[in-house]
Amino acid sequence: MSTNNSSNHSVLESATNSSQPKSVSFLGLGAMGHHMAKHLVRQFDTVMVWNRTSDKAEAHAKEFGTLAVTLQQAATADVIFSCLPTSNVVDEVIEQALPYLSANSVWVDCTSGVPDQAKASQAKLKAIGCEFLDAPVSGQTSGADSGTLTVMVGGSAEALAYAKPAIECFAGLIVHVGNSGSGFAVKAVNNTLFAINAWAAAEGLSVLKAHGVNPSDALACINKASGQSFATLATFPDRIVNRAFPKTFTIDLMAKDCGIAIDLQTQKQVPTPVMAQVASLVRAASNQHEPGAADFSEFAKFYEMMSGIDIKDDN
Repeated sequence: MSTNNSSNHSVLESATNSSQPKSVSFLGLGAMGHHMAKHLVRQFDTVMVWNRTSDKAEAHAKEFGTLAVTLQQAATADVIFSCLPTSNVVDEVIEQALPYLSANSVWVDCTSGVPDQAKASQAKLKAIGCEFLDAPVSGQTSGADSGTLTVMVGGSAEALAYAKPAIECFAGLIVHVGNSGSGFAVKAVNNTLFAINAWAAAEGLSVLKAHGVNPSDALACINKASGQSFATLATFPDRIVNRAFPKTFTIDLMAKDCGIAIDLQTQKQVPTPVMAQVASLVRAASNQHEPGAADFSEFAKFYEMMSGIDIKDDN
């Protein structure tokens, strides 16, 4: 299907007329996208899936009843989701898909991306009668699996209204946070705040371990007290103290997100000494591994190398 540049109708008009998307596609079936896409089959008869490695799409179709398609076919959907490693990869895929996009479609990018690139994508798609929403998600693979992700959305409110029935399939909370790029900005800061909490917890638990306190015992207290965070509630007991380090969201992607947050800080000259320091430490930890090779929780191993203390219980 070729692009319809002559249409006088817009997504805004579609939303106003309460029309509902009839077809959806999902591009990128990694750790998050694999789970997110499966929920769409509850709402839509046909869910098209595409992955740069086609066997992943074929396996997804076999397991969940989706339809493995080419990128050209996926681009014809009313709502197109993408969940890819970086904004640069998304830009490449958009360029390939442009000739096949239908006017009035909405591209919903769930990548943890760069705000300025979201604005550029929105302008590019707007020129052919489409819309772009930056809609990164939070909640880790467990939230993707259960369909309870938090989705922070930047872009047109009308486009969000149109795409919302599809987004709701995998979301527990959807918040329209502002204009194009705002969703990516909130996600970058959110992940940097998590990194700050996680790094601080590693330091605190190491101090306690040095004084003979088992990390699990300390966490039992901290998680019912004012020092708790998602890092102490989930990351440390589920990944670090038990030495599991399951590879889901990788440390190079966490370092990328912290870098995006620091770029935002630099643009507005807001002093953020703690954010900057932790972003640098996460980058140093990431540099110990090849891209995609290590889970984000392996920042703890880098700190353990610095402190000489393993954040695990003594038997």
